[in-house]
Amino acid sequence: MNPTLQQPFDVRLMNLTASVLFTGCAVLLLAAGLWWLVRNPAFAIGAITVQGDVTHNSAVTLRANVTPRLAGNFFTVSLQSTREAFEAVPWVRQAVVRREFPNRLRVLLREHEAVAFWGADGDVKLVSSVGEVFEANSGDVEQDKLPRLLGPEGQSQQVLQMYLAIKPLFEPLDLAIEMLELSAHGSWSAQLDSGARIELGRGSEAEVVERTRRFVQTLTQVTSRYSRRADAVVSVDLRHGDGYALRLRGVTTGAEAPGEVAKGKRTVR
Repeated sequence: MNPTLQQPFDVRLMNLTASVLFTGCAVLLLAAGLWWLVRNPAFAIGAITVQGDVTHNSAVTLRANVTPRLAGNFFTVSLQSTREAFEAVPWVRQAVVRREFPNRLRVLLREHEAVAFWGADGDVKLVSSVGEVFEANSGDVEQDKLPRLLGPEGQSQQVLQMYLAIKPLFEPLDLAIEMLELSAHGSWSAQLDSGARIELGRGSEAEVVERTRRFVQTLTQVTSRYSRRADAVVSVDLRHGDGYALRLRGVTTGAEAPGEVAKGKRTVR
């Protein structure tokens, strides 16, 4: 059997050169094709379709604000940068962006649902239904009677959770919480729509709820002794271990100054 003949060196060199040239041509063709795709006006972003929650931002306004911030065409535009541009618009909580061949982007939006104001009076910050703080024009808020929540930075979710836990307790008394605050030292306080100020004290959510429930369940009985209603409460201190201190409008336990509104303080056990 004859051994396999080895190709001469010049033949092998010619074959290698041909392979390199072929590969180089293929790369150049691919690069040219990509360059054509990038530069071809047919693939410039021709339209952005906005869907989802657009209650506080119209689709036209959103496109006008976001389009100048986009760079590239259908193939090169960054979907992440586009998403971030939409999420930077007030009220937008989440944006999902995807391409639609040949030159469109489709964006699905979710807006924040405002349930409370956050911070001191005059602040434009709001709290969403999931406890996130966001900035927006308070004039865009449809609800005129949103409560105001206050607390240390990063504690908005905890404050909202406490508000939702104690809010239903006052409904049988036809009272609502206008303000709920968590101090830097961990103490809770609230103000009702009647003007009453309530010191809720410290503790876990369960402990604060239990103290509040005990107060609400006995309040009508206490106020009826003085021929008063629940909205006559001026202030309450629930930080007593065996009861609570109560001030009622028009009730006094001592001498009054001339012209002063009578207010009484009673510890209820």
